[in-house]
Amino acid sequence: QVQLVESGGGLVQAGGSLRLSCVASGRSFSNYAMGWFRQAPGKEREFVAFINWSGGHTYYADSVKGRFTISRDNAKNTVYLQLNSLKLEDTAVYYCNAPPGSSTYPLPWGQGTQVTVSS
Repeated sequence: QVQLVESGGGLVQAGGSLRLSCVASGRSFSNYAMGWFRQAPGKEREFVAFINWSGGHTYYADSVKGRFTISRDNAKNTVYLQLNSLKLEDTAVYYCNAPPGSSTYPLPWGQGTQVTVSS
């Protein structure tokens, strides 16, 4: 059974930084692209970052481009999301999963990790 466990969220002031982690278990993800999503209260889930299997190719939504960085450690079956220059509108629950349109999407969703940005 595939399991995704996100962590690293918290309360941070605007302009601050956080590093999120997503550990995958139940299968190896070293050959698969992964992504990060977020869902703010009352809004639909938004896809924010993509990384290919090797980490050599990444993509970001315009809303986070230049501020967030996705990376991965295949030996640890872990995907990271570095959040810098956080804004109030970045407040959301953050999830990892396979990217939309990929053969593995969607994997069972994890519980997510809450990021709250205060002024």
